[in-house]
Order: sequence, then structure tokens, then C-alpha cells
Amino acid sequence: MSATTTLPELERTAPARHRPALSYELFPARSDTSFERLRETITQLEATAPDHVSVTSRAGHGNLSRVLELTEHVLAETSLRPLVHLTSVGSTRAQLTTIIHALLDRGVRGLLALRGDQPAGHHLEDDEIPFARPLVELIRAIERERTASLAGGRVSIGVAAYPHRHPESPTTSHDTEVLVAKERAGADFAITQVFFDPAAYCHLLERSRAAGIRMPLVPGLVPATNARRLQRLAAMSGVEPPRELLHQLEIAADDTERRRIGVRFTVDLARRVLDSGAPGLHLFTFNSHADALDVLDHLDLDRWSTPSQGENR
Repeated sequence: MSATTTLPELERTAPARHRPALSYELFPARSDTSFERLRETITQLEATAPDHVSVTSRAGHGNLSRVLELTEHVLAETSLRPLVHLTSVGSTRAQLTTIIHALLDRGVRGLLALRGDQPAGHHLEDDEIPFARPLVELIRAIERERTASLAGGRVSIGVAAYPHRHPESPTTSHDTEVLVAKERAGADFAITQVFFDPAAYCHLLERSRAAGIRMPLVPGLVPATNARRLQRLAAMSGVEPPRELLHQLEIAADDTERRRIGVRFTVDLARRVLDSGAPGLHLFTFNSHADALDVLDHLDLDRWSTPSQGENR
């Protein structure tokens, strides 16, 4: 195609509108058998054209081989972009540096910088990088060293945000100060921890914008179809799901009704945060595509699409 015709062709094929961002969270498989099931889930999720899929890792990187296995599959066998979790707790600066280089060498250009959960008996003062902010700084320092090999490209760094007060934080104001520091250190966007009340996300947006934070804050949502899973999340995060939702799930006649109840709740939550200005959605899949796809089928993200620049000329 000649240089004179390339731009008009791109303009003709460009989408008229841009939908909100969409991403999913995946866990590395624990066995070869579960990896085969995970491959099917990835195939199903890929069909929805997400902007990225996040790949979780445990604190201390005890499952690093499985993280790399999943990451390499996503890079080599799919069109998806991986956002790999990187936790600093319990790791030395040298270990983290080695992992960052290994991920960049494999073609990863998205990292989610997290402190990670503290193991029992662990003391943060023993860590060289005890928080997410200095981890973001380390990633940016390595990026600067590798500018030539990255062809001038930039690593996209995500961090965590908390609609409810972090369990270890004295106040939500302190949480906001931490988020400001992470953005100033070089974070590009944040994904929220789980929540069930849209007002919690709206208040997070208000606090963050008032503090000068401009990076996108993407709400993290779990398809609320499994009462036991929601209770386990509550135990880990301190964020309790609505009692009425749990009650409805527990008395449901069968799995079909439970899915209907949970999907309806999640779709309503997603609609309300998108109406409030959320830039997209991040769905925690627990390596199962069915519930996430049901949520999307009932949501219709095109409703919140924004005009392309060409429409505003």
C-alpha cells in the first residue's frame, strides 16, 4: 500500500467508538492438568478482546516457574498482553531485579507492582523494598537502563488502590497519600481491591482526584456467584459482601439460580461504577471464564463507549 493511501485506509477501518478498558485476572496453574483447563479459559476470554490479562504471583515468588509458564503461553500462543504481578515482600532488591529483567527479556511490558501479603512472623523492616512505591521506582530505574533494548518503549506499571481502608492503614487519608506517592514514583494506573458497594468506589475517586491523582483507577470486580468464595475474600481483605446477597446465594435452589443471582448483582455494580466514571473493568476470574462472560453478556460495554477523536472534529 502506498504512503498516500495508508492514512485514509486506517481512518476507514478505525472503530467509531472506544469502549471502556477490559481486563481479567488469572492464576498460574498448579499442575499440568489444571494448565490445560486454564488454556481453554484463556481462549474463551481472548475472544472478548480484553486490553490485558493479569498474571498473579505469590509473595516470595514461590510459584515463579508457573508464573513464567503462564506468561510465556500468553505471549507466544495468544494475542493478549500479560500484566504480571510483582510482589516485593520477602524478596531482596537483587532478586526483584533479576525477575524484572527476566520478564522484560520475555517480552513483558506490563507489571503490577505490589507489596504483597505479609507471611506470618514476617517483619517489613527486614525487607530492602518493603512497599510498592520503591518497587515502582526500581522498575523505572531498570527501564531507564534498558531504554535501547526496549527500543525506546515504556513499561506500563499498575498498582493497587483501596476503595475501603487498607487493613494496615490508620485512615483512608493515609491510603490516599500512599496512592499519590505511587503515582509520583511512576505508576500509570491502579486496579482496586474488591468491593461490593459502588459508593466505596465513588468515594475513592473523589478522594483521589481531590489529592491531584490523575491516573486511571480501574475497579476490580469479582463475579459474585459463589458464597464460599466471597466469604474467603472477606476474610483476606476485610471487605464483607452484603448479607442479603450471601443469603440469596445460600438458599438458591441450584447452581443455575446462584449464577443468575450473582451475575445480576455484579452487572448492577459494574453499571453503577461505569456510570460514575470508571475507565473500565477488571474481572477476577478465578480461572473460570463462564461467570465473567455471563457478566459481559448482560452488561454491553458499548453503552459506555466514548467517541473517537475523528467524531469530534
